[in-house]
Amino acid sequence: MTETRPQTPAEDLVAEFDAERPARRLSGRPAALVTILALALSLYALYQTFRPGAVLPYRMAFLAVVLPLAFVCYKARRGGRDRPRGDRISVLDWALSALSLAVCVYPIVVFDDLIRRAYAPTPLDVAAGALLTLLLLEACRRTVGWILPVVCAVFFAYAYYGGYLPADWALGHRGYDLDRIVAAFTMGTEGVYGVPLDVAATYIILFTIYGAVLDHSGAGRFFVDVSFAAFRRSRSAPGRTVTLAGFLLGTVSGSGVATTVSVGSVAWPILRRAGYPREQAGGVLAAAGIGAILSPPTLGAAAFIIAEYLRVSYLTVLVYATIPTVLYYLGVFLAIEMDARRFGTRAVPVDTGGPWPLIRRFGYHFSSLFVIIILMALGQSPFRAVVYATLLAFALSFLDRTPGGENRLTPRRAVRALAAGATGVLPVAVTCAAAGTIVGVVTLTGLGLKAGSLIVGLSGGNLAATAVACALAVLLLGLAVPVTASFVIAAVIIGPALLNLGVTPAEAYMFIFYYAVLSEVSPPTALSAFAASAITGGNAHRTMWATWKYTLPAFLVPFAFVLTPSGAGLLAQGPIGEILLAAAVSALAVAVLAAATGGWITGPAGPVERGLCALAAVLLLVLSPWPVLAGLGVAALALAIHFFRRHREAHP
Repeated sequence: MTETRPQTPAEDLVAEFDAERPARRLSGRPAALVTILALALSLYALYQTFRPGAVLPYRMAFLAVVLPLAFVCYKARRGGRDRPRGDRISVLDWALSALSLAVCVYPIVVFDDLIRRAYAPTPLDVAAGALLTLLLLEACRRTVGWILPVVCAVFFAYAYYGGYLPADWALGHRGYDLDRIVAAFTMGTEGVYGVPLDVAATYIILFTIYGAVLDHSGAGRFFVDVSFAAFRRSRSAPGRTVTLAGFLLGTVSGSGVATTVSVGSVAWPILRRAGYPREQAGGVLAAAGIGAILSPPTLGAAAFIIAEYLRVSYLTVLVYATIPTVLYYLGVFLAIEMDARRFGTRAVPVDTGGPWPLIRRFGYHFSSLFVIIILMALGQSPFRAVVYATLLAFALSFLDRTPGGENRLTPRRAVRALAAGATGVLPVAVTCAAAGTIVGVVTLTGLGLKAGSLIVGLSGGNLAATAVACALAVLLLGLAVPVTASFVIAAVIIGPALLNLGVTPAEAYMFIFYYAVLSEVSPPTALSAFAASAITGGNAHRTMWATWKYTLPAFLVPFAFVLTPSGAGLLAQGPIGEILLAAAVSALAVAVLAAATGGWITGPAGPVERGLCALAAVLLLVLSPWPVLAGLGVAALALAIHFFRRHREAHP
């Protein structure tokens, strides 16, 4: 960490497009200080796993390290031409960091008295809480941009001025003064120190430490190499390789943009040689990258929040996600097969050797992934499971047989990995803490129930119309703020609308989760797609639409488990027969939808076949007997028309 090196092109792209990545590179004494504090934070989180203390003091102590570090690690202005100057820590940055430390330590020092006077805060309590909120919003602006702080400010204004709204308005409330709002933000467990920050301080930091240890032990490089070695001989192999590499690399990065860039920097030359147009190649890269947030065992940060909101184990959330993840990758693989035929791509020889020699030499990197699942299945908490997996990854790194053992986690490399794990959690932690202020407003004013009732009323109480409205709202929200924040906001604002109409909490939260994730590939601000286009040099907007085509099945499948009783099977709920039947019918729906979007069945598909396939997919995803039979009939008609047309073209 104390070393300095030039920023690589891939790191430049990640810093530019990823909303949750640090942008400042440090050297010398500031880097050493950050390493020490980040190492201490990692060790404290690991200690808390086995010797847990009181929840609220731990959250406060966690933020007391995170917030000062954020002002050191992030620039006041993101990007800019003068990068060396931007990487310097100004006097203002140091002052904000010191002030952050003071206002974060204050509630720890007066903790007992602070809790007792939560409903009657002193002027000093209010001043410290207000400063903490402002500093948090500034740190949030530096890490993820200005939109989330603006959203937080809007919610604050609603809490303060809501009493002036007409009494007969659905969203009106009695109004609250500054003291009461600040107390709700910073003097309890419903605001800054609420569930989102707790998730960052427990689940997420442990998984970022795990990912950093994997990365420093060479697992990321191995996952890419074994993916290229696995598919070498067919014309669709380059696309399949990218998708598999994105799935595996996602366990290390946990970020859609970072995975897109990491895979793309290696895979784009191969995709180009295979004959992929720039935009389609970018679509493959972005679709593979976004799978990093959807794929067990390390889903995105929002999945950990789901576990806390539902009060279920993280393993249960992984089970919920399994079938939708399989369907997502099925859609991507089918689209790749169709595009390989449409564009006449060709196999590209890659000098990686066969997969088995690689697996025999480096296959131990898979071990820790399996250990997480096995330990949670045996009843271990996800905290301990990921810590044990991290220790295993550390120990197995010494099996590295590369020249000089460059991937062995020696004490120096282990320190760097632990520090990287802590600095990696900074943007997510700041986002979670800022989103907590929105949760505080919702709890204080009852906005969640009011907004839910309003959405249901506007949709006429119709579940399908409500689900469409909720999906659009989550997508729009996700265009403005990062995935984690958009999920938290949508869960407390939009979630009640679904719950009011009988949707179970698991179905509602998973529905919101998928649409929050898919906002990363949704027009007009698809970050992963824009990052991919920067790599391939393709048109950004055409790349975005190509990505949307690859991921379209993932947009429709969540409706199945919200709108239909049998849809619960897609979350692995219910009898095993119903689960398998729901999965099989949904897989068929994804296949015919891929034919509709890809324009290919056994050859180019005409408009009639594509329209019928799209209709068949919608009918199949209803997952009820008569619509499914109708969907099968429409799909059969599409096939018959396609084969008849192809026969006539071949024999005019």
